[in-house]
Amino acid sequence: MRQFEQASAQAGRDWVALPGLVGVRSPRGRRWETSRIPDVTVLPLAQWESMADREAVIDFNEPPPLAVVEVVSPSTKTDDYRSKRAEYGLLEISEYWIVDPVAEQITLCELAHQLYDSAEFSGDRQIQSPTFTTLWLRAAQVLAGKL
Repeated sequence: MRQFEQASAQAGRDWVALPGLVGVRSPRGRRWETSRIPDVTVLPLAQWESMADREAVIDFNEPPPLAVVEVVSPSTKTDDYRSKRAEYGLLEISEYWIVDPVAEQITLCELAHQLYDSAEFSGDRQIQSPTFTTLWLRAAQVLAGKL
């Protein structure tokens, strides 16, 4: 997470990366009152500070997170690759990272018209993030927990 914050600072952005602390109101099935809690949520610091005296959930009438990261586990694989991808696209989250330690790859999803285009990164391949243009991370570093 400090890598996200360093890249944000280098770009002159006042963004914060938060580990599992922020919910994102999300449609599931026909229900709209549910929330997802990404493993990492990146949002403007001012938006995070505005949640100081209320539930830390980004509602539908608020700007979406700048990026979210989900770490795949055997029990969440289908949700991470399919359900959350569709939900986060509908919510217009511009960047969604799927970190899959079993497959040893990062899938970076970039929003284009409520659908994600994706690129896969593994090994020593440098991750190219459209949101974090100064980020210098290789897939292996992320998979080793050096985010």
